[in-house]
Amino acid sequence: MKQRIKSNTRGLIALLLLTGTVGLQAEESRKDSLWRNRTIDEVVVTGARSEVSLRHLPMNVSVINREQIEQRYEPSLLPLLTEQVPGLFVTSRGILGYGVSGGAAGGMSLRGIGGGPTTGLLVLIDGHPQYMGLMGHPIADAYQSMLAEKVEVVSGPASILYGSNAMGGVINIVTRKQQEDAIRTNARLMYGSYNTMSAEASNSIWKGRFSSIASLNYDRTDGHRENMAFEQYGGFAKLGYDFTPQWKAFADVNLTHFNASNPGAVNSPLLDNDSRITRGMTSFSLENNYEHTSGAFKLFYNWGRHKINDGYAPGETPKKERFNSKDRMMGITWYQTVNLFEGNQTTFGVDYQRFGGEAWQQFPDKRVDMVDEELNEVAGYINFRQQVRERLTLNAGVRADYHEKTGMEWIPQLGASLATGNNGVLKAIVSKGFRNPTIKDMYMFAMKNPDLQPESLMNYEISFAQQLFNNRFSYSVGAYYINGDNMIQQVQGQVQLINTGKIENYGLELSTRYRFSQALSLSGNYSWLHMKNKVVAAPEHKLYLGADYIKGKWSASTGVQYVHQLYTAVKPVVTTDNFVLWNLRGAYRLCQYAELFVNGENLLAQRYEINAGYPMPKATVMGGINLNF
Repeated sequence: MKQRIKSNTRGLIALLLLTGTVGLQAEESRKDSLWRNRTIDEVVVTGARSEVSLRHLPMNVSVINREQIEQRYEPSLLPLLTEQVPGLFVTSRGILGYGVSGGAAGGMSLRGIGGGPTTGLLVLIDGHPQYMGLMGHPIADAYQSMLAEKVEVVSGPASILYGSNAMGGVINIVTRKQQEDAIRTNARLMYGSYNTMSAEASNSIWKGRFSSIASLNYDRTDGHRENMAFEQYGGFAKLGYDFTPQWKAFADVNLTHFNASNPGAVNSPLLDNDSRITRGMTSFSLENNYEHTSGAFKLFYNWGRHKINDGYAPGETPKKERFNSKDRMMGITWYQTVNLFEGNQTTFGVDYQRFGGEAWQQFPDKRVDMVDEELNEVAGYINFRQQVRERLTLNAGVRADYHEKTGMEWIPQLGASLATGNNGVLKAIVSKGFRNPTIKDMYMFAMKNPDLQPESLMNYEISFAQQLFNNRFSYSVGAYYINGDNMIQQVQGQVQLINTGKIENYGLELSTRYRFSQALSLSGNYSWLHMKNKVVAAPEHKLYLGADYIKGKWSASTGVQYVHQLYTAVKPVVTTDNFVLWNLRGAYRLCQYAELFVNGENLLAQRYEINAGYPMPKATVMGGINLNF
C-alpha cells in the first residue's frame, strides 16, 4: 500500500456535511452531563445480563457514557478507555489505526490479563462476543465511537456469564438507541497532523413503535513514519420495533474495512507489509421486560476476510506467498431473569457457539491450505442474587461450559455487597475465569498443539465506594489477588505450545471525581499492578487526572496520564518505558447547529514506545466541526 492512499474523499465529505453531526447538544444539556456524577446506584447490564444497580453487584464495573465519548473527539473508543478505566491498558503504534499481524497494536490487558493478541479479555457488542473464529482475538480497529451509547467494563473474571475469553474481564459496547420521538442527523469532520482525516455521519429516528440509527465513518492517515499509512471505512445500522410495552425486537449490522501498512521496528524495517481486512457482524434480539421477569433471545453472526502480505526486509527478495483467511462465528444466547420471591433475582441462561474458518497461503500459481476447522461450544449457567434486609446483597452462581475438544469446565462465582452508612457500599467477590485454546493454538503454524487444555485463574477482590457532600464527591478503592495456571506458552527448547505458564498478580485501583459547580468537575484514577511473571503491555503504575469545563459557548477538557514501568518486551531481554502524556481539547459553539473544536495529543512531545521498536508520534493536533440537525 502506498504511503499516500489514493481516495476519492470529496464526495464523501460533501455527503457528511449535508447529512449532519456528532455530539453537539444544547448548552444546558452539556452542563447537565458534567453535573451528573457516576453514582453507585447507576444501572448497568454487563455484570448481570439484566439491568441492575451497581450497588447490588459484587464486582467492579466502570461506565463510560455518551457525553464522555463525544467530548473525546476520537474515532476509536479504546484511547478513552485507557484513560478512564483503572487497570486497563491498550497498546498503540501511531496516530491512527491499530492493524493486525506483525507490528500490530490494539492489544488489551486488564490487571495484566489479556495478551497481545487479546484472547484473555472479552470484547462484546450488546452482549455478544467479538473475537475471530480462527485467531480468537478481537479486531481493535472495529470499535468506533460512533456506534456506542456507553461502554461498560467489568474488571475481573466474567466467565460465569460470558464463558471463554472473559478470563480477565469484559468490555461491553452498548450501541446507541434513539431516546425520544424525533429525527436527528449528526456529522463530524476533522483534519490534522500527518494528513490525518476523520469523518462520520449518523441519523437516528424514533417514530411510534419504530426506531433506527445508521452511521457511516471514514478515517485515513499518512502516519508519522514512512510506510505507515492507514485507511478505514465502515458503517453501522440498527433497527428496533416495540411490539408491546413488554416485547421489543432489534436487528443490527456493523461492517468495517481497513488497509494498514506496517513499516517494521526502527531497527528492523519492512517493505510492503500490508494488510487488507474486512470485519462484519450482524445480530437479532427479541427482548421481554415484565415487572417480575425480563430476558432476551439473541442470534448473532460474525465474519471476516483477511489478506496479508508479510513483507520483506530491504535488500531481500519480496515474498511470493500471501496469507489469506476467512473466519466465522455463529452464536445463540438465551437468558431470563425472574424474581422468585421478595428481594430475589435469579438468572438462567444458555449459550451456543460455532466458530472456525479456513486459512491458506496464496501463491501466484497455487494455494497451500493451512487449516479448515469448525468447533462447537455449549454452556448453561445460573446466577442467584438475593437482597437481605435492604443493605446486604448476596450473589452466587455457576456455569457448566462444554467445548468439543477440551471437554467440560465448571465456573463458580460467589460475592456480596453491603450498603454502609453515609452512602457507601462494600463489595467482595471470589470468581473463576478461563480461556479455551483457539484454533490457531491447536491447528495453525509450527507451534500448534491439538492437546492443549483451557487456561484458568481465580480472582479474589474487595472494594469500597462512597459518595459524599450531596454526591459532589465520589471515590472508590479496591484490591485484588489473581492466581492462575495452565497458561498456554512456548518455552525454550519446546517447539509446540504447552500448558505451563502461571499467573500471580495483585494490585490496587482507585478512582475519584469532584464536582465544583455545574461548569467544572475534576476526575482521576490510579492503578498499581504487581506481576510475579511479567507480561507485555501491562504497566506497573498508571495515573490519570482530568478536568472538564463548560461556560457559555465555550467548553474545554484536559487530561494528564502518567505510565510507569510499562513492559514493552519481556523476552529475550526485559525492556520498559515511562512517559507522561498531556492532552487538551477545546470547543466553541457557533450556533444551535454547529460547533468548532480542536484536539491536541501528547502536547509535551514525549518520546516513548508502547510496542517495542515503534516510537509513538510527538505532539499532534486535530481540528474540525460538529453539526447537528
